[in-house]
Amino acid sequence: MIVACLGSSSIAGKGQAYDWIGSLARSMADKHVQFRNFGVGGDLAFNALQRVPEVVASSPDKVVVLVGGNDVLARTSAKPRRFYRITKGISEEPSAELYRQNMTLLAQRLKLDTSAEIALCSLTPIGENLLSAVPFQRDLNRYLAEYSAIVREIASAEGLRYLPVFERMCDRIAVLPGPSLDSFRFLPMYRDAFRALILGKSPDQIADLNGWNFHADGVHLNSVGGKILAKLVREFIEQPPPVSA
Repeated sequence: MIVACLGSSSIAGKGQAYDWIGSLARSMADKHVQFRNFGVGGDLAFNALQRVPEVVASSPDKVVVLVGGNDVLARTSAKPRRFYRITKGISEEPSAELYRQNMTLLAQRLKLDTSAEIALCSLTPIGENLLSAVPFQRDLNRYLAEYSAIVREIASAEGLRYLPVFERMCDRIAVLPGPSLDSFRFLPMYRDAFRALILGKSPDQIADLNGWNFHADGVHLNSVGGKILAKLVREFIEQPPPVSA
């Protein structure tokens, strides 16, 4: 079985982001499951849509899509919005409707061009304070819930599987809340990338340095957050496809 995973850094699993796909692949090695990782750090839904032909070319049996965190960051903060315009070719103003359009096209093209069973994931939380009064974190929480609802609606309309990543992680965060992400700053991200890529520190070690429970840096998942996602994906992989009438 070939499982293609499409998305941004939460799929790519590089640097300070926990490689949950690699971990899942090792744990399922005896089940003849092969993973194809189509994750690119910093991608928005628009970018993932452009890479659907790569996914199709892998001839997948199942496809997992998780993208949207950068769409939310672009809507919430001018800094990443400017960055994505330069590095990702984003010209339109970020909005929920633009995200819906791109995700709908992505889902429809995967349905049309593959015979795979497709799962759309709701988004991973950013920051770990669900009740924060800090404006930046409060807006993140609101937009992440809104965009996750859009994913759920698209999955329902297109007859696809929906993986409630956002909901499961929020349940865990409610029990063990962590800090708010008060602003978006590039310097700490680069520092943590240096820790991972040059100093060889794991996402969990970086999380301990930064004081996060489910993230390495408030945005990228550590192993605790990554394993919540991996569990949902594994359940999707192991569930037999629906029988056609």
